[in-house]
Amino acid sequence: MILMLKLILSLLTIVSPVNPATQGAVENEPADAAQVRLVDGFTPFTEASVLFDRLGLLEEEVEYEAFELALEGYRKIEDRSKEILTLIDYSKSSAVERLFVIDMENEQVLFKSHVAHGRNSGDEFATSFSNVDGSYKSSPGFYITEGTYHGRNGYSLIIDGLEKGINDKAKQRAIVVHGSKYVAPSIAQKLGKVGRSLGCPALPYAVTKEIIDTIKGGSVIFIYPGTEDYASRSPLLGGHGDWA
Repeated sequence: MILMLKLILSLLTIVSPVNPATQGAVENEPADAAQVRLVDGFTPFTEASVLFDRLGLLEEEVEYEAFELALEGYRKIEDRSKEILTLIDYSKSSAVERLFVIDMENEQVLFKSHVAHGRNSGDEFATSFSNVDGSYKSSPGFYITEGTYHGRNGYSLIIDGLEKGINDKAKQRAIVVHGSKYVAPSIAQKLGKVGRSLGCPALPYAVTKEIIDTIKGGSVIFIYPGTEDYASRSPLLGGHGDWA
């Protein structure tokens, strides 16, 4: 009996204690990575968090919630014909690059760029949004890209708003992706912000053609407004719609 008790005690001493910080970690995932994700405040090892890491994205440049919502909506849009996701994070200052073109198949960030918001959406930051024609505000939510044309702003890309009450009047409002000199990085550096559009996500001329050619023809664009009530309003994410 005594020998049996000694044997049991010896076995207990060689069993490694469980480290709470690494509980739930994916096999072969280093413990410090699990701790980082927990500190950052989002659920470890979800599809979104793992991809966020693989893409080398930082929360200083794009909000994790923006990426998480973008990925959720992207997965639900079945009629996309390109595995490309463009995320525009309007919770960030217009002085920084807040547009990200992501190759979802190869898990690569293809472009980072400055992007304008509507003149009535705010100054340095976009804080007000609308689906109303003539509001000169940006419309948030999910879009699908269509074809291109040459207009008064040069090479431009037609985008179709997919969310009723949120951005479905984009075509009626002539909301398109185009280039403009007021979105140049030099202006952002000099003024601490870029110029504003009439509601279009305008790009610097230097990258406009390359970005448009990459995302045209059936890729997804997600414009994140940074407001707490977006997800509850988004029809694509299960909300009730209706954005003034």
